[in-house]
Amino acid sequence: MATWPVKRMDELCEITSSKRIFAADYVSEGVPFYRGREITEKYKGNLDVTTELFITEEKFSEIERKFGAPKLGDLLLTSVGTLGSVYVVKPGDRFYFKDGNLTWFRNFQELDSRFLYYWLGSPQGKAELQKATIGAAQSAFTIVLLKGMEMELPPPLVQRRIAGILSAYDELLENSQRRILTLEAMTRTLYREWFAHYCFPGHKKFLRVASPLGDIPQNWEIKKLGEVADAFRGRSYRSLDLAEEGGLPFLNLKCLDRDGGFRRSGLKRYTGEYKDCHVAKKGDIIMGVTDMTQERRIVARAALVPTLDKDFGIFSMDLVRIEPKSPMPKAFLYSFLRYSAFADEVKQHANGANVLHLAPERITDFQFAVPPVEIMRRFADFVAPTLEQMDTLQNKIEKIRQTRDLLLPRLLSGQMELNTQAA
Repeated sequence: MATWPVKRMDELCEITSSKRIFAADYVSEGVPFYRGREITEKYKGNLDVTTELFITEEKFSEIERKFGAPKLGDLLLTSVGTLGSVYVVKPGDRFYFKDGNLTWFRNFQELDSRFLYYWLGSPQGKAELQKATIGAAQSAFTIVLLKGMEMELPPPLVQRRIAGILSAYDELLENSQRRILTLEAMTRTLYREWFAHYCFPGHKKFLRVASPLGDIPQNWEIKKLGEVADAFRGRSYRSLDLAEEGGLPFLNLKCLDRDGGFRRSGLKRYTGEYKDCHVAKKGDIIMGVTDMTQERRIVARAALVPTLDKDFGIFSMDLVRIEPKSPMPKAFLYSFLRYSAFADEVKQHANGANVLHLAPERITDFQFAVPPVEIMRRFADFVAPTLEQMDTLQNKIEKIRQTRDLLLPRLLSGQMELNTQAA
């Protein structure tokens, strides 16, 4: 095992925060303004991170000139709320960020920021971050304590070699994630072309007729969602029903990405009792009926259950499972729930002071134009293989991530011999 000198973090880089930005500085478009949430999404591998906050180009240029702005290789660390998410600024990045929510590591000396990125996620780094944590009700990192973190510092060539090995895995992850984004964009575009703009194959043969929802193609029917699908409420559970390992996969609110889609990192393990109606299998549609984000970006959003490590999982009472009735294809129903105006309209019916709740009846009462069966089936024939391919890519991502995570502690502890000649 290699022996490396121990260094304090403030010997290796500058640790600071941003210039304070006030609410009056926010605009509807311009330079993106990130909080901890956006950096956490990037840390989790979301390549399609969006924000609703911006500052003007003029404000950004002023800050950049007087105080500096994140530049290539700088590192940001979430320091309030969700702690420990890390992001290294990449080529083409242009954004500013919220003071207090994020800590800024810059002006590196002897330390490669990519190496620091991986070190912060290692057992050694997490132990040092724990020492830099204060607060009980809401934990936070302080700049003073972060400056005092200690790390075993390999030579620069070793740092670059370690970062290069681990980043190769991350590049594989990003390539698969980009393919998923491309496939999802294709599915969304096809759905909207056929069923929002009514430009489906043979559409010119159908006259438009008046309906309560506006003009729709002839032979389409206005129906409530409850006429073509059933909604099943999930399992109410206790903390005693959850375990670190064993049991069944437990699908819960954290399994939903903001604006829809499945997040595998949110899966828990369930060891309690359940009924058949609480079971969810690969390819089933789940939807959030609870939301702890006041922006309503989870409630009424749908996701497809991916391949699980068991034949089925159990889903929580914060979700419903939406099961289409024959002859509606599941691929069509899922695409409708994901890519139509359904979620944006239904989420407005969620209410609550601190936690938003959506009554399942608001889902099943939703009215929409249902195409003839042959059109739905033709669409599903196009889309179902794409959805399967996306699941396969996600499985590949999980395997790559597991391999990288096994390598990480061994590399950072010096347990593996490295050839640094090509570093």
